Amino acid sequence: MLLESVLAALSVILAILALEFEDLLKSIISFGAMCLSIAAVYWILNAPYVAVFQALIYGGAILALFLAAVIAIGKGEGDD
Repeated sequence: MLLESVLAALSVILAILALEFEDLLKSIISFGAMCLSIAAVYWILNAPYVAVFQALIYGGAILALFLAAVIAIGKGEGDD
């Protein structure tokens, strides 16, 4: 019970950080960590298939799309 509560709180904190970071790379890393912590909650609740799909789809595919979008948009050295 305690571990689920800690992971749920960590997921909420990481989600807030993903929205509040100014740097896109830090936001993407925070989003990925949030997705993996939600997958850990699913795993603890004895739903391993949902946990694997959560980790693969959100932690992998969506995160790769976000990174590709950031690379495609690009941020110049002089941009702020």
